[in-house]
Amino acid sequence: MGHEEIPLNLDELRQLSLWTADCAEQALPLFEAAVPGDRRAREAIEAARKFGAGGKRTKAIRTAAWAALKAAGEMDDPAAEAAARAAVGAAGSAYLHPFAAATQVKHIVAAAQYAAYAQELATGDPAAADAVIRWAVERVPPMVREVLARYPDGAPGRSRLGELHRQLEAELRRPSTS
Repeated sequence: MGHEEIPLNLDELRQLSLWTADCAEQALPLFEAAVPGDRRAREAIEAARKFGAGGKRTKAIRTAAWAALKAAGEMDDPAAEAAARAAVGAAGSAYLHPFAAATQVKHIVAAAQYAAYAQELATGDPAAADAVIRWAVERVPPMVREVLARYPDGAPGRSRLGELHRQLEAELRRPSTS
């Protein structure tokens, strides 16, 4: 299934990884409160940040992402699970592929999407998710907007997570007002 290749460079991936790490960190306290001492979500965010700061894209990032995913699967607390999945999204952003495929958009939005969902689950208030999305959009590097613009629209599904994906993607595709 040959998808058209799109231009994507290491600097763009690094900026994406730094932003997604910041987004995932918004929900990290929810994970750490549920499982004090469990560093798997934090380590996935740190791996994304290390790559974003100039580190090599190594197996360690994937290993940290898989560990955070395992942690998410072990959670009884839905907010903590979503927070761990935000960390997985941050680490996974380093692996955005240069293929013009809607499925790749998740590598761009997952960390912010899951961080927003985690806050909504923790508070029971959709406004908490909206606040995280606003926070993420206000801090997105222009280069991340440019990268997203090269991809076709994502395929988020019909769940609440899908709604958050659509909201975030629409905001990121809107021309910046700053």
